Amino acid sequence: MNWLREFGQKLVQWRRLLATAVIGVVAAFLFAHALAGNNGWVSYRQKKVEYQNLQQELQRIDQENKRLDAEIKALKSDPKAIEKEAREQLRYAKPGEVIYLLPQPAQPPQQPESARR
Repeated sequence: MNWLREFGQKLVQWRRLLATAVIGVVAAFLFAHALAGNNGWVSYRQKKVEYQNLQQELQRIDQENKRLDAEIKALKSDPKAIEKEAREQLRYAKPGEVIYLLPQPAQPPQQPESARR
């Protein structure tokens, strides 16, 4: 009977050791999942950086939009803005003015889309 009691005690010790090991493995798995899972810390950091980049791009686009709105408003009502655009884009000149056109820089020939791959 003594050996049975010792066996029972050993079994309890092994069961505690096994339970501790299982809990440790589960905790390690949960930590790894929280760190590198689909919505883990690494993914969160990447999404946060992407969000900040998109916010900056949105601000830049908003500023460009405001600038273009002001330009449109000026072209609708400001004679000086209309004259400036006519001179730059349509190459209009006032009487007695001479316009000098400089040659455009040579652009490298573009390859067809299939040749680029």
